[in-house]
Amino acid sequence: MPVPLVGGKAPAPVGAGGQPLQRVEDLKKERKEVVEGGRTIIREPDRTIIREGGTTIIRHNEVDRFRYNARNVVVEKRGAETVTVIERPDRTRIVTVVDDNGRLLRRIRRDAEGREVIIIDNRPRIGVVGLPIVVLPPPVIRIPRERYIVETERASRDDIYAVLTAPPVERIERPYTLEEIRYSPMLRERMPRIDIDTVTFESGSWEVGPEQIERLAIIAEGMKQAIARNPREVFLLEGHTDAVGADVDNLSLSDRRAEAVAVVLTDRFQVPAENLTTQGYGEQQLKIQSDGPERRNRRVTARRITPLLAGEN
Repeated sequence: MPVPLVGGKAPAPVGAGGQPLQRVEDLKKERKEVVEGGRTIIREPDRTIIREGGTTIIRHNEVDRFRYNARNVVVEKRGAETVTVIERPDRTRIVTVVDDNGRLLRRIRRDAEGREVIIIDNRPRIGVVGLPIVVLPPPVIRIPRERYIVETERASRDDIYAVLTAPPVERIERPYTLEEIRYSPMLRERMPRIDIDTVTFESGSWEVGPEQIERLAIIAEGMKQAIARNPREVFLLEGHTDAVGADVDNLSLSDRRAEAVAVVLTDRFQVPAENLTTQGYGEQQLKIQSDGPERRNRRVTARRITPLLAGEN
């Protein structure tokens, strides 16, 4: 059945008793923690948090976001791969292929006439064991700071579009997988970013307030313009929290904040869901250096990652 959206908001995760989970306090009651092969794994109803070797990350299934307002959903097991086909009311199909571990292999958009656009062709690196983290030195930034980090509050439409089509600030040596990009901060820093400081969140919440939704219009406009130029563009939405609370709570909160912004961009402004990907980073990247509650840290940033996926400069 199609998963409907109400007021542009994604459906809340559901607890074991069938109750909707609206805030981080609700999630904490649903967590299950186990230790497997030296990893600590914390499972929520729709997220998995992994601690390994001093690093903590969060994972979720992005296909769930593609289901919203879908006309039909088909899931098939094909050997070691699982293929999910989401059909939209306009008969466009989004094909997502994952391996046995749930790692994305391919994401394809197929229109009603059967024409295909490969959004992501994700080939895992052979021999990589553990978390897919790439260790790189910080990039040397040779462009003005205001072009490297654009703040929405002060940005024009041209500023936004420029960042969403900008090349890397340093040479990209090879194609990287989506997981490598998500979990490697110095790799992501090769691309300029937009700080969406016009949308912030209540403490403990991941809901985009109704009064803030229209502030995302300028981001959506730039993304759609960039996608019209190149249908394979991929934008990473990164969720953040302030430094208050446990790291696990903050990771979960931030991941949901990034997803909430993605849902609004798609449902309210028609940015194609498949051109967006999301990831939470908790309190790892504070905008305002403070240990206390700080609304400006409870935000989402956006950056183009197409050159990183393609290994292009």
